[in-house]
Amino acid sequence: MRLLITGGTGVLGRALRPLAEAAGHELEMPGHAELDLFDPSAVADAVRDADAVLHLATRIRTLDQISDREAWHENDRLRADASRILVDAAIAADVEVYVQPTVTFVYPTDRKVSEDTPVGKVLPILDSSLAAERETERFARAGRRGVVLRFGLLDGPGTWYEQPMRDFGATLHVSDAGRALVSALSLPSGIYNVCRQGERVSAERFTQAAGWQPER
Repeated sequence: MRLLITGGTGVLGRALRPLAEAAGHELEMPGHAELDLFDPSAVADAVRDADAVLHLATRIRTLDQISDREAWHENDRLRADASRILVDAAIAADVEVYVQPTVTFVYPTDRKVSEDTPVGKVLPILDSSLAAERETERFARAGRRGVVLRFGLLDGPGTWYEQPMRDFGATLHVSDAGRALVSALSLPSGIYNVCRQGERVSAERFTQAAGWQPER
C-alpha cells in the first residue's frame, strides 16, 4: 500500500517506519516544511495517490503544562483542524483507510473500561482527540475504513518513560504502538484500545481483530 504518514519524524513515526517498510508498504512521510497540514490544496495534492493515510502529527506538551491551554494550541489544531482537512482530502481521493491514534485517557479512571464505556467529560486538552476520532468516524461513514487506535501511555525509546507507568491504567511500549499502526491498515472500521494486557483498560477488541497482543 502507498501510505501518507503525517508526523513521521515523531516517536510513533520512527517506530512505524521500519515495520511498514518491512511489510512492503511504500511510504510518503513529508515533514513540516514539505506539507502544510492546514492548507487544503496542499493536503489534497499529498493525499491524491495514497491508499492509506495515517495521521500521527501531534505537538504533545509536558505533564506540567496540562493546565496551560495556550501551550496545547498547536496540538489541538493538528488533532482537530488538520484531521478535518485530511479526511476531506482522503474522501475526495477515494483513499481506502484512514488511521488516527489517540489516547486511553478519555475514559473514566474509577473502574475497568472497554471501548463500550461512554467517554463522558474529559480534560480540555483531550477535546481535540475526540474531534479527531469523530473525523475518522466521518471517513468510515463515507464507505471507507476509519480506524482509531486509543493508545495507552507510551514508554520506551523516545518517550517520556523508559519503564511502564502502571498508575495510568493503560501503558504501551512504543515498538508495539508501531506494530499496531501496521495492523490498523487491515482492521475493520472502529475504535480499538491498544495497551498491555491485565491493565484497567481492556484491549481485547484489538487483540481479537489483529490476532496479537502487546508483548513488550
